[in-house]
Amino acid sequence: MKKLNLTDKRKSDYFYSEAIKTLRTNIQLSGQSIKTILITSCFPNEGKSDVVLSLAQELGSIGKNVLLLDADIRKTAYAGRLGVEEEIKGLSQLLSGQVGLQDIIYSTNFPNMDIIFGGPSAPNPSGLLSENIFRVFLKEIREYYNYILIDTPPIGTVIDAAVIGRCCDGAIFLVQPGNVRYRDAQKAFKQLERSGCRVLGAVMSKVDTSDDKYYSSYYKHYGEYYSRSDEESGKK
Repeated sequence: MKKLNLTDKRKSDYFYSEAIKTLRTNIQLSGQSIKTILITSCFPNEGKSDVVLSLAQELGSIGKNVLLLDADIRKTAYAGRLGVEEEIKGLSQLLSGQVGLQDIIYSTNFPNMDIIFGGPSAPNPSGLLSENIFRVFLKEIREYYNYILIDTPPIGTVIDAAVIGRCCDGAIFLVQPGNVRYRDAQKAFKQLERSGCRVLGAVMSKVDTSDDKYYSSYYKHYGEYYSRSDEESGKK
């Protein structure tokens, strides 16, 4: 397995980190049978891929073996986002029979986290994902990981997430408050349910906690406390 040194250029945020920890805990409480987890949103640009990456890093940090699977074979963005400049193989090439499984799994410098990129854009994404090879592929790799986090295209715009949902143990639905109408969110949510996949819950993304005076001051206090503690530990 080839190793990649990935670069996460995002700035740390205490509020966001605590929210990801809460999400991780809720997933763990869902049961040991929940291993393949689809994560989707209603529309593009709702912060879905950020959540998937952060959740994978968080699970890896507590010793869980995690695979981040980019199943958006229409418009993959992880290679550019993570500073990968070398040539890589991806899911679309596996599903179209161009490469084998061993060619697309990359270990990373993030603890206990491997990644599969989406690969070149496919002309018939939903068709490829509907093939039995995708189901067999997921069944095979689930034996090697505690969690497989699957980043899919938004379910409100294309059918891919519903197709993938047939093969998953659970799903998480992201919604950006104020950006998605209730009717659209409800329609997308029901479509995900119809795939037969167990919906573990919905997550609000890009929430501005600064508008909530109680939580803003609460987390600000503890954020500064832990920051000082880390600095003091480093001086010892």
